[in-house]
Amino acid sequence: MASEITDLPDNPPIAVLDAPFDSALSERYLVYALSTITARSLPDVRDGLKPVHRRLLWAMRLLRMDPAGAYKKSARVVGDVIGKYHPHGDQSVYDAMVRLAQDFSLRYPLVDGQGNFGNIDGDNAAAYRYTEARLTQVAIDLMNGLDEDAVGFRPTYNNEDHEPELMPGLFPNLLANGAAGIAVGMATSIPPHNAAELLDAAVALIDNAQANVLDYVKGPDFPTGGLVVDSPAAIAECYATGRGSFRTRARIERVNEKGGGWHLVVAEIPYGVSKGKLIENIADLINDKKLPILGDVRDESAEDLRIVLEPRSRTVDSDTLMESLFRLSDLETRIPLNLNVLDATRTPRVMSLKEALAAWVDHQFVVLRRRSRHRLDKIADRLELLGGYLIAFLNLDRVIEIIRTEDEPKPVMMAEFGLTDRQAEAILNMRLRSLRRLEEIEIRKERDGLEKEQGELELLLSSDARQRTRLKRDLGKIRERYGPETALGKRRTTIEEAAPAREIPLEAMIDREPITVILSQRGWIRAMKGHVELASADAMKFKEGDGAFLAFHAQTTDKLLLAAENGRFYTLASDRLPGGRGFGEPVRLMIDLDGAVGIVALFPAGRSERLLVAASDGRGFVLKAADAVAETRKGKGVVSPRAGAKLKLVRPIAPDDDYVAAIGDNRKMLVFPLAEVAELAKGQGVQLQRYRDGGLADATTFKFAEGLSWAMGGESGRTRTETDLQPWRTARGAAGRMPPTGFPRDNRF
Repeated sequence: MASEITDLPDNPPIAVLDAPFDSALSERYLVYALSTITARSLPDVRDGLKPVHRRLLWAMRLLRMDPAGAYKKSARVVGDVIGKYHPHGDQSVYDAMVRLAQDFSLRYPLVDGQGNFGNIDGDNAAAYRYTEARLTQVAIDLMNGLDEDAVGFRPTYNNEDHEPELMPGLFPNLLANGAAGIAVGMATSIPPHNAAELLDAAVALIDNAQANVLDYVKGPDFPTGGLVVDSPAAIAECYATGRGSFRTRARIERVNEKGGGWHLVVAEIPYGVSKGKLIENIADLINDKKLPILGDVRDESAEDLRIVLEPRSRTVDSDTLMESLFRLSDLETRIPLNLNVLDATRTPRVMSLKEALAAWVDHQFVVLRRRSRHRLDKIADRLELLGGYLIAFLNLDRVIEIIRTEDEPKPVMMAEFGLTDRQAEAILNMRLRSLRRLEEIEIRKERDGLEKEQGELELLLSSDARQRTRLKRDLGKIRERYGPETALGKRRTTIEEAAPAREIPLEAMIDREPITVILSQRGWIRAMKGHVELASADAMKFKEGDGAFLAFHAQTTDKLLLAAENGRFYTLASDRLPGGRGFGEPVRLMIDLDGAVGIVALFPAGRSERLLVAASDGRGFVLKAADAVAETRKGKGVVSPRAGAKLKLVRPIAPDDDYVAAIGDNRKMLVFPLAEVAELAKGQGVQLQRYRDGGLADATTFKFAEGLSWAMGGESGRTRTETDLQPWRTARGAAGRMPPTGFPRDNRF
């Protein structure tokens, strides 16, 4: 088909490239990857900007959106950027502009926004047709030198205009404002730092390339404040490798109330955390009873952030509450550090803090030399003109005569006075008012000043020491604007080492109170306050056709184990059970238990360390209670009954019990040592008793020396104890023999 198409007279020949698909794909993907890395996602170490940010600032500068000027529509900026410099979507460009204006995202905002530019709650900015903006002084400092050939320019994507390759200013934007981006196969994440500390470190590096920058840069300085609680060694390790993370906490203060009460006030939250989502997260902890010592959370923020946390009671330990909040919520987060940037050769690599600062300092030396050469060229041009003006003043009458009498005065003046073309042209363009005596004095004064400056610049370019001194002086001047005594430059984040938040058991956060747990025959559960008389459980109110199944005393700190006929064990928290009023709630709504599967047992997990579990076919084993605790609603598979069998019983084993008594539906009983029963974490176990017909009716453990006891039944409440058990004592797995006289007819111990 291809050959037929190419042979048609109306179609030009189709060039077919014969190449392996994998190599062709990899080559094209590599081009895409490099484009994404170098022209979109990673910042340049020299100015800390990605291309979209650089183009935004450049467009705003051309629109004369200076800090002292009026605000202009954001739509105008976005239109210029996508039309002239950045052929991408308008929304992505506007999102980048919005972030440059958010004082909770950037430590030193580069755009001064007017209107809704989003907030710390996580709300989005208004559309660009509604907002206005202008540059901040920080942006002006970052772009200072663009008119002095400090950096190179390149053509825009359509070759109709030019744009700067870098920003030359003395503001250390990369580390001061940080950056984040995801490229192809690599990413960057740089937290913001304090500009004054960075400038001090830069001055130290100028004096001594081996200086320790951590003597000046203590750690990140987030716009939202907070605390960095890592150790100095951990911080130093992060900065030395350029990779790691910083453990950041909210700033929380305890406020005591009259009468002995207290509450916590959150005044600063970790960087990058949305206040709205944080409060929602904490509210979920309260609703899900994952933090029972926390009573309420309120947002009382106005201009300043203020989140109030109320404890459940005044007896709650405030340190315990804060430790729990740090572990369970975003009041403590980790801010990643991945100092992956483009170096001076546009090559991506991970730098240490010192390397990044040194690269920025090297860039500033380049800028200083370029600006000096540019100024020298300007001075040379001006001196040339001033020299021509002085010749004109010294020969004023002759110059006037030439101009009045000659048709082409320019070549005549050039020949007679040795003027250059530019000098002659400037003299001819002079105004008559410039011919006064005073103007000659001003020209001589200006020439002397320029010659002095020219000499100083030539000395500067010829001496590395002078360049270091000049750069330190310039950095000192800009530091005055961002010093710690200024509102913008004052450090907001405290570096304060703290131990990791302790994992506090849920039981430790629950007030220990007595309760009575009642489970109905249909699986409705409730917890009454206090230890009520268990005998009265039958007389309590139940749904029609329902009645009491299990009732026992417990504490609100207990974990309850529920065993089902399918051999799965489920865990319930006592403090989360519904109250004693009403009928309670179906326990199957709290766990994933099918309605067709019966409940075998419910009891506190800490009542006994070991349990005897057995299936209806007589197979069982000893189980550690801790091995039955489940972490999820789905429970934990412990007993695996054989086909046709089901879990029959779960009995606690007293510490001094040494024998097992088992009885079958066939009313045959046997007694054997507990040591003969295997201790397993899960499985089917061993055969406790052998049956020809029926299965296991009941089993229990006891102390052989004290004999086997059972309730006599009826209302007497008496028990009987059989001490002579030799007739029933046999090996595990035997059939057994008829029980002692007086044993209950229901075959239950």
